Amino acid sequence: MNTYSRMLHELQTPEILDRFRVLYGQRDGMLQRQLSRYVQAVKAHMALFNSADALYLVSAPGRVEIAGNHTDHQNGRVLAAAVNLDMIAAVSPRQDMQVRLQSKGYPMLTMSLDELEPLPEERNTTAALIRGVARGLRDGGHAICGFDAAVFSDVLSGSGLSSSAAFEVLTAAIFDALCPADKPLDPVRRAQIAQYAENVFFGKPSGLMDQMASSFGGLTAIDFKHAEPAIEPLRFSFEQVGYSMIVVNTRGSHDQLTGEYAAIREEMTAVARFFGEDALRRVHEEQVLSRVGELRNACGDRAVLRALHFFEENRRVQRQAQNLREGNLKAFLDGIIESGNSSWMLLQNVHMPGQAQPLSLALALAGSMLRGRGAWRVHGGGFAGTTLNFVPQDMAPAFISMMENSFGSDCCYILDVRPEGPATICSQLA
Repeated sequence: MNTYSRMLHELQTPEILDRFRVLYGQRDGMLQRQLSRYVQAVKAHMALFNSADALYLVSAPGRVEIAGNHTDHQNGRVLAAAVNLDMIAAVSPRQDMQVRLQSKGYPMLTMSLDELEPLPEERNTTAALIRGVARGLRDGGHAICGFDAAVFSDVLSGSGLSSSAAFEVLTAAIFDALCPADKPLDPVRRAQIAQYAENVFFGKPSGLMDQMASSFGGLTAIDFKHAEPAIEPLRFSFEQVGYSMIVVNTRGSHDQLTGEYAAIREEMTAVARFFGEDALRRVHEEQVLSRVGELRNACGDRAVLRALHFFEENRRVQRQAQNLREGNLKAFLDGIIESGNSSWMLLQNVHMPGQAQPLSLALALAGSMLRGRGAWRVHGGGFAGTTLNFVPQDMAPAFISMMENSFGSDCCYILDVRPEGPATICSQLA
């Protein structure tokens, strides 16, 4: 029996099926669906590479931002969670520094890790993320090697669940599996390496929230005030209190919106620099309120509004974490709506330039159905993309039907919190 046959057999064992239940929840059809995904990954690796080396199955989750819209890049607070939609890879080590990676639906990527400097021609590409993660690991004293990987993803690009962070964390987990150190890579350090790859090699000035949520796993309150984030795991099940957490992909185009995203961070930072600081977390709200006239002239009205959003949202995250600790669901849902309204009015990351306004429409529709029972807000970067909704389970079918009638089939993702970050599901040595 070769490596592939042994791996396919292991996937059928009770231990692996129990592992699936932990990572993916227990909704109807889940076990069979996940087993099918992993079998596909193994068979794809065999068809593509037919390796005689060891074989590993590695997974890294997407994430959902529950509270803290555009606060992380100003050293603020967030509530975030890893979710049960993930990227998986069937991967084997190579004896050289070559990488071959086939992600379902995309051309084969081939690259060398002999060169670990950022390459301008790779900006905004998968290769840049792999190269950046490899460089971050090597600079931290971790071993790296070439690999062959077949990747399957439920964290679809544009789904608002941070496919880039999931891929970065998956890449770090692949290196960790193939080149194990004396102890596993620390989740915070893994997230920082992933962010480094995205910022420096890929060219996107993201904060650290996405990578932290994927790397740490579970539902967490994260405070980015200091260089080493403070992380508090929270134990709360929305499903157990009768709610579904649903992300709606409005399928608005992100094309031409990079400048809009970047302007949020730039304008918040401009207000901080007015006071001699590099992030709003080190500025007091009273300072801003006492010098609004000067700030309007120096930074513009929108920058002042976005700074005020930061202060409100940062306090709100703290209250929302306490609401979850106390099980105060009504206060939590009210806070979600408040967060969404602040993003809409102050942060101004709901409207897109022009007549297309998919996020505004999705939020208006959610409000019309859920008012008095659920909650809704913009999710993540904004402008186009996704909304986050907390929907009573008895209303979920009607809610999904309304959104699919508006934004197309399969636009809704019912999410469960995944209790772990990246994981090696199983392995077979050569």
